[in-house]
Amino acid sequence: MPRKNHLKGVKKIVIKVGTSTIAEDGKLSRKKISRIADGVASLIKRGYHIVVVSSGAITAGAGALNKKKELLTIPERQALAAVGQSILINEYRASFRKRGLDVGQILLTEDDIKNRMRYLNARNTFHALLHMGVVPIVNENDSVVVKEIKFGDNDTLSAYVTSLVDADLLILLSDVDGFYMDLGDPSPVDEITEITEDILARAKGSGSSYGTGGMYTKILAAELIIRFGEMMIIARGSEKNVLARIMKGERIGTIFTGKDRSLGSRKKWLALRKANGFLTIDDGAVRALQDGKKSLLASGILSAQGEFDMGDPVEISSAQGRLIGKGIVNYSRDELVKIKGKKSQEIKKILGSKYFDEVINRDDLILY
Repeated sequence: MPRKNHLKGVKKIVIKVGTSTIAEDGKLSRKKISRIADGVASLIKRGYHIVVVSSGAITAGAGALNKKKELLTIPERQALAAVGQSILINEYRASFRKRGLDVGQILLTEDDIKNRMRYLNARNTFHALLHMGVVPIVNENDSVVVKEIKFGDNDTLSAYVTSLVDADLLILLSDVDGFYMDLGDPSPVDEITEITEDILARAKGSGSSYGTGGMYTKILAAELIIRFGEMMIIARGSEKNVLARIMKGERIGTIFTGKDRSLGSRKKWLALRKANGFLTIDDGAVRALQDGKKSLLASGILSAQGEFDMGDPVEISSAQGRLIGKGIVNYSRDELVKIKGKKSQEIKKILGSKYFDEVINRDDLILY
């Protein structure tokens, strides 16, 4: 399908700006940030709603304090992020104000996605900013984040934000001009509709000297985007007029296209949460979920792994090891070990009480 056809209905776009796209010689480049602001402003004038996810806070802090971030401890890097965040947002504010636009800063951690109320609060803030004509500038809250609440990189964060704000398209601007299946190829792959094991294996590698994200993190972001039924494009940020040309339908970079489906807000929130455990179900249960559009019952469960409690998200797979989906469980792992394979009417006798007939209700389930 021509790119122009894919992009025809796009109204809201998340643009992820990699550190290498706005940095030079270990410091932020005002010229490069100005170029990004130009591209974003031109799209806003054409009627698009834009959210920017920008890396660069740690690099900004390192440049300001003349530190080499590669040699620093985690607390020292967090301190650099604290210094660099204000520098980064001020550079964006100055560039966008020259083009008649205001910016608002949003710093997120994975905890803000896990907690349903904070997720909805963040969602409402984004919508309010866009309604007011303000450009949200998003980054991970690196100054306080720890491993347990860290997205890992801004490629992943940008995929989460795409879902959070109901965007139609994610554009990753980086120092690569797309995904190459083979280093000998003269140009990147034009379109990808499914993330296969071969693509994941090919994507593994390191990022640039400025940032933390390599091609592997971009492909993981694409996997999420495809699952949401949305689109993503990887393109080189230094390409002249890259944003305008992408939206005109030029074949720049690699486009990832998801299935044509729409997930509600609650199911998008579920899709973004990391699973705490793993359920293996029998073939009858697979058919009931996929074809019969039923809830998951204890009778169809073969095994339960991981450490999870009632209300936690778990992945679901077939007996053959194929991932089926993800859902919110109504029972803990210890309880499921006792009731797996049993009929619903037997649960009360086994556990002494019965909370629910379903282990996972259809409303709390997404299928891949």
